[in-house]
Amino acid sequence: MLELINYTKLYPNGKVGAKDINLKVENGDIFAFIGHNGAGKTTTIKSIVGINDITSGDILIDDISIKENPLLCKQKIAYVPDNPDIYTALTGIQYINLVADFFKVSKEARERLTTKYATELELISDLNNPISTYSHGMRQKLVLISAFVHSPKLLVLDEPFVGLDPKASFTIKNIMKEFVSNGNAIFFSTHVLEVAEKLCNKVAIIKNGEIVISGTMSEIKKDKSLENVFLESDKNE
Repeated sequence: MLELINYTKLYPNGKVGAKDINLKVENGDIFAFIGHNGAGKTTTIKSIVGINDITSGDILIDDISIKENPLLCKQKIAYVPDNPDIYTALTGIQYINLVADFFKVSKEARERLTTKYATELELISDLNNPISTYSHGMRQKLVLISAFVHSPKLLVLDEPFVGLDPKASFTIKNIMKEFVSNGNAIFFSTHVLEVAEKLCNKVAIIKNGEIVISGTMSEIKKDKSLENVFLESDKNE
């Protein structure tokens, strides 16, 4: 579903954002992407979703190059950034419908999916209120609902649990499991290693723009915690 092939991103000032990254995310995967602040997580994610250009290498979405056919790739992706900018003058339901319009979601499908996810995330009674009245956690729920409403094949999330209360986090984790059980894939960055360890079947650790560890969660952990693996990788590099 997602493949990074010798992906490199250099900034105009010469800074290396990402260097020679090779990763593969398959259907059914929940893939954790972890590293310190400034390690290259968001840089990589922004290239995956077509915001950052690619200096060299390529990124494939469902075997299609984001460089060669960005529009078709973006039709298959839902992206939730770590601090989403949304139109606060709209109501919640207007925002969801705006996203659904972009992706040409039918009236029946958008109503069914909006009701499902907004009910599960306990936002259904707030959808007719202006987003300007929403808390940070409510806004995070709204963009997650909007992501799921257009039924993407690949969900790309940058710190998706920030601002969510424990109950909402639990619900989102269950929604994510259901999502990949239907043959889709999730690639997400997080600093919450306990969540990654319990939720994800694959993981990659990035440092200074380079992948230092990558594999299945069981292969990487062995008899250790993910936290210990992360701290040891930090010492060894």
